[in-house]
Amino acid sequence: MKRFFEHVFVLIFWLLVWVCIAAAVGSELLVPFPTAVFLKIIELCRKSSFWLSAITSLFRVAEGFLLGSAVGVLMAVLTAKSRLASLFLRPLLSLIKATPVASFIILAVIWLEFGKVPVLTSMLVVIPAVWANVEKGILSTDKKLLIMAHGFSVPESRILSGIYIPTVRPYFLAAVNSAMGMAWKAGVAAEVICPYKNSIGTALYNSKIYLETTELFAWTAVTVLLSVLLEKAVSALIKKGERRHA
Repeated sequence: MKRFFEHVFVLIFWLLVWVCIAAAVGSELLVPFPTAVFLKIIELCRKSSFWLSAITSLFRVAEGFLLGSAVGVLMAVLTAKSRLASLFLRPLLSLIKATPVASFIILAVIWLEFGKVPVLTSMLVVIPAVWANVEKGILSTDKKLLIMAHGFSVPESRILSGIYIPTVRPYFLAAVNSAMGMAWKAGVAAEVICPYKNSIGTALYNSKIYLETTELFAWTAVTVLLSVLLEKAVSALIKKGERRHA
């Protein structure tokens, strides 16, 4: 209960800061008041297009996140088990990590239809995090335990399920937990740069074009809220999985 009131107090404090800034600026075109933004969110929630945009963006980011996780795990297995694969694929990991998200988005616009750009962008953001963590987990597997398992002719499937997966699981879950938020931000950014029908990014872009600052703030608040909810949901699933395998 104490933590709840602490969070409420912090929220009220920052809302008051927002009110003071809006009052000092004196123009809703630049900084709208929190009440105006809240009423705009309620107005948006009454529209079917709002829910369609939110769900469409969520599905696109989820698709990119799942693809990125799968590719990241595959790359991690290859580079952890093969020195040759590590030699040739390591520069690719460095390239993905070093390249700005905006560059990926612009290139994706050239290669793909607009609806697939957020998927690719989210996927490319997720790959390095999953790749690096899972590879670290594989390499940290107890070598003596593996030697013993092979000495007793334990089937590879049992070694995978009984040794590798329990060791790698915490590393993978940590990567998933951090990558979800990054995938969401990258996916929405891709939608802003290449607007496509029925998406949060397109709504943000249109709000900026038509100088609908209150609506821009409202969509931004919705984006942040959905990001927090996604991260909380992923964290809850991770904790549930850890309790199940404890």
